[in-house]
Amino acid sequence: MTESSIKKLASTLLDAITDKDPVVQEQVCSALCSLGEVRPVETLRTCEEYLRQHDKLAHPYRAAVLRAMERVLSSRASELDKDTASTIILLASSEMTKTKDLVWDWQQAASGVLVAVGRQFISKVMEELLRKLHPGTLPHCAVLHTLASLSVANAFGVVPFLPSVLSSLLPVLGMAKQDTVRVAFCSALQRFSEGALEYLANLDRAPDPTVRKDAFATDIFSAYDVLFHQWLQSREAKLRLAVVEALGPMSHLLPSESLEEQLPKLLPGILALYKKHSETFYLSKSLGQILEAAVSVGSRTLETQLDALLAALHSQICVPVESSSPLVMSNQKEVLRCFTVLASSLPDRLLAFLLPRLDTSNERTRVGTLQVVRHVINSAAAQMEDKKPFILSSMRLPLLDTNSKVKRAVVQVISAMAHHGYLEQPGGEVMIEYIVQQCALPPEQEPEKPGPSSKDPKADSVRAVSVRTLYLVSTTVDRMSHVLWPYLLQFLTPVRFTGALTPLCRSLVHLAQKRQEAGADTFLIQYDTHASLPSPYAVTARLLVVSSSPYLGDGRGVAALRLLSVLHPNIHPLLGQHWETTVPLLLGYLDEHTEETLPQEEWEEKLLMFLRDTLAIVSDNAWICQLSLELCRQLPCYDETPQEKNFLYKCIGTTLGAASSKEVVRKHLQELLETARYQEEAEREGLACCFGICAISHLEDTLAQLEDFVRSEVFRKSIGILNIFKDRSENEVEKVKSALILCYGHVAARAPQELVLAKVESDILRNICQHFNTKDPALKLCLVQSVCMVSRAICSSTQAGSFHFTRKAELVAQMMEFIRAEPPDSLRTPIRKKAMLTCTYLVSVEPALDEQARADVIRGCLHSVMALLPEPEEEDGGCQKSLYLETLHALEGLLTSLLQRNMTPQGLQIMIEHLSPWIKSPRGHERARALGLSALLLRHFLEQLRVSALVPFHNLGLLVGLFSPRCADLWPATRQEAVDCVYSLLYLQLGYEGFSRDYRDDVAERLLSLKDGLVHPDPTILFHTCHSIGQIIAKRLPPDQLISLLLTMFEALGDPEKNCSRAATVMINCLLQERGGVLQEKVPEIVSVLRSKLQEAQGEHVLPAAQHSMYLLATQHCAAVVSSLLGSPLPLDSHTSMLWRALAVEPRLAAQVLGLLLEKMSRDVPFKESRAFLLGRTPDRVATLLPLSATCALFEVLSTPAAGPAVLELYPQLFVALLLRVSCTVGVQLPRNLQAQERRGASPALAARNLEPCSSAVDTLRAVLLRSGSEDVAQRMDLEGGWELLRTSAGHEEGATRLARAMAEHAGPRLPLVLKALACTHSSAYENQRVTTTAFLAELLNSNVANDLMLLDSLLESLVARQKDTCTSVRRLVLRGLANLASGCPDKVRAHGPQLLTAMIGGLDDGDSPHSPVALEAMLGLARLVHLVEAWDLRSGLLHVAIRIRPFFDSEKMEFRTASIRLFGHLNQVCHGDCEDVFLDQVVGGLAPLLLHLQDPQAAVASACRFALRMCGPNLACEDLSAAFQKHLQEGRALHFGEFLNTTCKHLMHHFPDLLGRLLTTCLFYFKSSWEDVRAAAPLFTGFLVLHAEPRQQPQVDLDQLISALQILLKDPAPEVRTRAAEALGRLVKLA
Repeated sequence: MTESSIKKLASTLLDAITDKDPVVQEQVCSALCSLGEVRPVETLRTCEEYLRQHDKLAHPYRAAVLRAMERVLSSRASELDKDTASTIILLASSEMTKTKDLVWDWQQAASGVLVAVGRQFISKVMEELLRKLHPGTLPHCAVLHTLASLSVANAFGVVPFLPSVLSSLLPVLGMAKQDTVRVAFCSALQRFSEGALEYLANLDRAPDPTVRKDAFATDIFSAYDVLFHQWLQSREAKLRLAVVEALGPMSHLLPSESLEEQLPKLLPGILALYKKHSETFYLSKSLGQILEAAVSVGSRTLETQLDALLAALHSQICVPVESSSPLVMSNQKEVLRCFTVLASSLPDRLLAFLLPRLDTSNERTRVGTLQVVRHVINSAAAQMEDKKPFILSSMRLPLLDTNSKVKRAVVQVISAMAHHGYLEQPGGEVMIEYIVQQCALPPEQEPEKPGPSSKDPKADSVRAVSVRTLYLVSTTVDRMSHVLWPYLLQFLTPVRFTGALTPLCRSLVHLAQKRQEAGADTFLIQYDTHASLPSPYAVTARLLVVSSSPYLGDGRGVAALRLLSVLHPNIHPLLGQHWETTVPLLLGYLDEHTEETLPQEEWEEKLLMFLRDTLAIVSDNAWICQLSLELCRQLPCYDETPQEKNFLYKCIGTTLGAASSKEVVRKHLQELLETARYQEEAEREGLACCFGICAISHLEDTLAQLEDFVRSEVFRKSIGILNIFKDRSENEVEKVKSALILCYGHVAARAPQELVLAKVESDILRNICQHFNTKDPALKLCLVQSVCMVSRAICSSTQAGSFHFTRKAELVAQMMEFIRAEPPDSLRTPIRKKAMLTCTYLVSVEPALDEQARADVIRGCLHSVMALLPEPEEEDGGCQKSLYLETLHALEGLLTSLLQRNMTPQGLQIMIEHLSPWIKSPRGHERARALGLSALLLRHFLEQLRVSALVPFHNLGLLVGLFSPRCADLWPATRQEAVDCVYSLLYLQLGYEGFSRDYRDDVAERLLSLKDGLVHPDPTILFHTCHSIGQIIAKRLPPDQLISLLLTMFEALGDPEKNCSRAATVMINCLLQERGGVLQEKVPEIVSVLRSKLQEAQGEHVLPAAQHSMYLLATQHCAAVVSSLLGSPLPLDSHTSMLWRALAVEPRLAAQVLGLLLEKMSRDVPFKESRAFLLGRTPDRVATLLPLSATCALFEVLSTPAAGPAVLELYPQLFVALLLRVSCTVGVQLPRNLQAQERRGASPALAARNLEPCSSAVDTLRAVLLRSGSEDVAQRMDLEGGWELLRTSAGHEEGATRLARAMAEHAGPRLPLVLKALACTHSSAYENQRVTTTAFLAELLNSNVANDLMLLDSLLESLVARQKDTCTSVRRLVLRGLANLASGCPDKVRAHGPQLLTAMIGGLDDGDSPHSPVALEAMLGLARLVHLVEAWDLRSGLLHVAIRIRPFFDSEKMEFRTASIRLFGHLNQVCHGDCEDVFLDQVVGGLAPLLLHLQDPQAAVASACRFALRMCGPNLACEDLSAAFQKHLQEGRALHFGEFLNTTCKHLMHHFPDLLGRLLTTCLFYFKSSWEDVRAAAPLFTGFLVLHAEPRQQPQVDLDQLISALQILLKDPAPEVRTRAAEALGRLVKLA
C-alpha cells in the first residue's frame, strides 16, 4: 500500500471523527491507532495535516484526533524522526495555545501529545515550551499544565531545565491576576518541587548527580514569597487550596534559615485556613509535609507555634468521620501523621495538651483526644515509655463516660495500652474492670449495628468491640497473662457482670490452660493471698446455674462448663477424672441442639445428674453444706432471671438431699420458706421442686418443716402483715398458700413410693383439702396440680392395689366442680387438663365409682373439651395449641381408664352413646374430636379384648352404620379416624367369632391401605375409597346385622353433612351389589327409596340407584329408548346423562346402542351453510341437530367402563367416523337456540360438558380411545396438547398428525382396519376431511409400524394419488408424508428413491409464489431424504437443487432461510468430500453468506448456519478450517463471533488466498443487507480478511471500491455498523 493509500485511509477515518455516537467515535480513534501502530509516521503526519487543513473543526473533534495521536505516540514515539517530532510538537503547541480561553478537553489532549513526545524528545519539547514563555508575559495555562505533567512523567529530563523554567516564570508571577492562571502556577510549582525531590532522592540514577537542593532553593523561595504572602490571601477557595498543596513539597526545598524564618508566619497562615475550608485533607497533608521539613532541619520555632498547632489539629481530629466521605477519612490519617511528627519531637508538650482534654464532657472532644492518645501510644512507644503512669491516671474521667462513642474509643485505647505494657502498671486493673463492664452491656441497649456493606470498625457496638478486645488481650498479649490470672475470676459472681460471663469464661479458659502448661504450681490459686477472689463453692454454684440457660449471652453454657472443667483442681482434688469425662458429654449434647430444639427439662436433669454425681464423689458433708450455703446465698442474684432461679432451687434441693446433717437441712428449708418471693410464679414452682427433691432423702424432715412453717409465727405474722393492705392481702396470701400446696404435691410426687402412702391422707391431703373453697385461679391450679401429683403417687405405689382411698369420691367431685367452673368455649388455663389427669389416676383406685358418677364424669369432661372453639391462630397460638393437645390427651386417658372398668359390648356401647351427639355435630371440629376419641376407645377395647365364649356382637351393625359414613367427612382427620373405627369394629367381630388376637384378616387389612385415598380432596377418589370400604364391610358383616346396618345408613342420608350423606349412598349401593342376594324380600323397598331420592334430586349420590331399572328397560326396547333419549333437549341434563350411561352396563346392549348412535350420526349432513348477510362474507356453518345429539349420547355411553367390549368390537368404525366428524365440525357453530342457552349458562342440573360441535366430537373420540384400551394414545395426546389442537382451525392439521403418531406408537395393531375404513376418504367432498386424513396418513409413514404391518405400499399409493389435489395443504402434506419415509422406513427409501426425489424436486417448483409452502416442505423433505437415496439418483439433481435453493438464503421469511441453509448443509454432508467441481463452486459461493448469517437476528437461522458450515468443512479440503468449524460451531456452545471470524479468515487466507477478491465482493453485497446485525458482520468479515491477507494478494482487492463502500457504511444509521466499518478501515493498513 502506498503512502497515498495510508493517507486515504486515515483521511476517511478522520472524516468520520465527527460521528455523534461516542462508541463509533472511539472506534474511529482506535482505527487511527491501528494505522499508527503499523505506520506511525504517515498516520501522525496525516492527522497533523488534517487538523491544519480543517482549521474550523470543532474543538471536541480536534481533541479526539489529538487523543488518537497521543495513543500512537505512547507506544511508537521512539520511531519518530526529528522532523516529524518537531512537526507534531509544533502542532500540539499550536493546538494547545490556539485560544487563550480555557477549553480543558482540547488543551489537555494537546498537552498529552507534548507529554508523550517529551518522553523521547524532552529537549525539543522543552525548547518549544520555553519559547512559549515570553519575558514579561504570562504563559498560557495549558503550557503550565504541560510543564507540570512533564515533571511527573520525566523528572530526570525536566529537572535540569527547572532553573531556566523558574527564571522565566518567577518574574511574571506577580502579573497573574486570574485565579485559573494562579491555580495553574501553583500546580506547576507543586509538580516542579515533587520532581526535584524525586530527583534528589534518586541521585544514583540521575543524569547529573551533582545537583543539590541549593540549586532550586532561591527560586523556590521567591515563588514561596508570592504564593504565601499574596495568593494565599485570595477569596477563591480553589486557589487557596492549590497554594497550600504547593507549599507542602516546596517547604522541603526552602533554605533552612528561610524555612526557620517563615515558620512563625507559615504555620499560622495554614492553620487559619482550617476555618475557611470544609474539605481539609489538602491542608492537613501540606501541614504534615511542612512539619516534617521543620523537624528535619531541627527547627526551634516549632515549639513556639505548638499550642496553636495542637489546638487546630485537635479540632480536626474531633470532626466526626463519615464512612461515605473518603476525603474526611484521609484527612484524619494526615492529622494523625502530624501528631506522630510532634510526638517524636515534643512528647511532653503534646501530652500536656492532650491529657487535660480527656476531662471534658464534650463527646467529640473526648473521642478525638482518645483517638490521638491511642495513635501516639502505638506510633511513639519509645517517647511514651516513661509517661505511662501519667497517661493511666488521666483516664479516670473517660472511664465514667456513658456515651457509646466515647466507650468505643476508651476500649481501643485500653487495647493499645495492653500491647505496650500500660496495664501492668498500678491502676491497670481499673482498665481491665472497665473492659469487663462493657462486655456486660445488654445487647438491647446497643446502638443499631451497621449493614453488611459497612467497613467502618467503629460502627460496631461497644460490647462487640470490648468482647473482641478482652479475648485478644487474653490470648495474644503474653505479658498480660500474669495480670489477668486469676484477677478475672472475681468478675464471675457479681450480678452486674452477668452479661460478660461468656467472654470472661473463654478468656479464663485460655489463661488457665496456659498456666496448666506452665505447671501445677502456677495454676493452683492461693486464696489466702487473693482475698478478693470468689470461693470455689461460689464459682461452682455460679457456673453451674448459668449453664442451665446455655444459649444466652452468646453461648454462656458451653463457656461456663469448659471453665468449670478446667478449674477442677481449684474446686476439689477428687473431681478431675469424673469431670474430664462428663463435661465433654454435656458439651456434645449442646452441640447437637440449638436454642430452639434444646429440651430444657432434659438439659436441666443432665446438669442435676452432674451435680449429684459430683456430690457423691466428694462425699464430704462439710463441703456439701458449704456448697448448699453458697447456693442459698446466690438466690437474690437471680431475681431477674426466673428460669435460672428455678434451676437454682433444684440445685439447692439436690445438694440438701446429699447432706447428712438434718439440722443443716431443716435450717436451710426454713430459710427458704421465710425468704421466698411468693409473688413470682416461677419462684413458687422452684421452691416446690426444691422441697420435692429434698424429700427424696429427707421425707420426714421436709414434711415436718412444712408443718412447722404453717404453724409458725412467721407464717401467721406474714399473713397478718398482708391483711393490713386490704386491697392486695387476699391475693398475696393465696400465693403463699399456693406455694405450700405445690410443695406438698412435689413432696408426694418425688418421695419414695414405699413411704408416701402412709403420709398421703394424714399429712399431705389434710393440708391441701382445706383450701378447696378458694376462688383464686392460681391457687385453684396449684390445688389441682398437687392433687394430681398425689393421685399419681398413689397409683404408682406398689401397694396401690390394697390401698382404700377414702377421699376418692370427694376429690373426684371436687375435680368435676373445677372443670364445670371453666368457660366452656375457651381454654386459658391447664386446670381442666390437670383435673382430668387427676380423675384418671383416681378412677383406678378403690373404691369404684357408681354408674351415675361415672356418667357425670364422662358427660362433664366431654362437654368441657368438645365444645371448645378450634385451636387459635393468634400470636400465642403455639402455646394454646400445646395446652389444647395436652388437655385432649388427658381426656383420652380418662375415657380409656373408665372403659377399662367395664370391658363389655354394653360398656363400649355406653361410651359411644355419650360420644354420638358429638359425632353427628354440625361443627367439624367437634366431629373430628369425637371420632378421634372413638377410634382411641375402640383400639383400646380391641387390645384388651378377652373372649372366653362365643357370643354375638349384637350392636356391630349400629356402630358400623354410625362410623362408616364419616369416611367422607369434610375434615380429613375425621375420615381417617372413621376408617380406624370401622377397622377396629371388624376385628372386634372376628374376636367375638373366636379368632385369636394376633389373627390378621386380609379383607379387613385392606382398610388400612384405603386410608391414603381419604386424604385426597378429589371427591371421585374419596367416594371410590368409600365404595371399597363398603365392599369390605359387606364381606365381613354377619347376615343378621345387615338390616340394622342398612337402616342406620338410610338415616345417614339426611345427615346435615352432605359428604357423609353421599358416602352413605355409595355404601348402600355397594351393599346392595355385594349382598343383595340375602335381601331378596327387601329389594323393592330399597329400590323405591333410591328412586325417590332420584326424583327429589337431592344430589348426584342418589343417581346410581336408578341405573338397574333403566338397564331392564333398555334390554327390552333398545331402539325406542335410544330414539326417545335422542329427543332430549341439548345440553343433556345430569339425569339424562345418567340414563345414557346406564345403557352400557352390559356389553351386548352397549354394542346395540353404539351401532344405533353411529347410524344416527352419519345419516344427516354434519352442517348446513347459512346465507351470509353481507356480500363477500364466508357463509356461516351451523351444526345439524341429530348428529350433534348422537355425538353427545355417544360420549355418555362411552364414559361407562362397562362399554369397553362393545367399543373394541366397533373400534374401526367408531374411530374413523369420529375422526371425520371432528374434521368436518372445525369452525362449525351451534344452532342459534343452543347458542342462546350457552350464553345464559347451564343450570346446575345440566351436564358440565362443552356443547360446541368440534369439542364434543373430540371428547367423544378421546372417550373411544380410553374405553378401547388405548389409554396410552389418549395420555400421549393429553401431554402433547393434541386434543386442543384438533379443536382449532389453526392447529387441526398438527392435531391430526399427533394423533397418528400416538396411534402408531401405542395402537399399531389396530391400524390395518382403520386404514381400510379410511380408504374411501380421498374422494371426500369435504376439503377438511381430505386434509385431516392426508395428515393422518402422512404421519403414519413416520413410524416403522407402516413397514411392520405391511402397510407401506398402500400408504404410498394413497398419498401419490393425492399429489395432484387441488388443495395446497393436501399437496404439502403429501410431500411431508413421502419424506417421513426417511424416519419411518429408512431401508425402503433406496427402493423408492427416484419416485421420492422426483416428487420433492417437483415440489420446489410448485406454484408461482416465491414463498410457496409446498416448496418449503420440499426443502425440508429433501434434507431428510438425501442421506438415504442412491448417490447416482441424487447426483443428477444435485446442482439443480443447490442452484434452486440459493436464493432462499436471503429470503425475508425465517423458515425459508433456515430450511434452505440446512438443506445446503445436508447436501454437503452427502458429498463427503467427493463433490464435483461445479458443486464445489456452489460451496465456495455459499461460504460468505453462511458466515454472515451466523449473525442473523433469528436464532434458528444462525443454528442452521452452524450446521451447514460444519458440513462444508470437509468439502473444502482444509483441515484447519474444518477443525475451526467443528470447534466453534457446536450446538449449544456460546459463539464469540469476532474470535471465530478472525480464526476463519486466518485459515481462508492461508489456504485459499485466491478467494480474497470473491469473498470481499460478497461482503460488499451484504453491506446493503436489511438486517442490521448481518450488515455489521459484513465489514467485520472484510476487516479480518484484510487483516490476514498477504501483500501478494493486493491485486485481488479494489481498495478504492472497498474504501468507498466502507465510507458509505460510516454514514449508516446503525451505530454498530458504523463501528465495524471504522474497525475494518483500520485493518486495511495490513495490505501496506
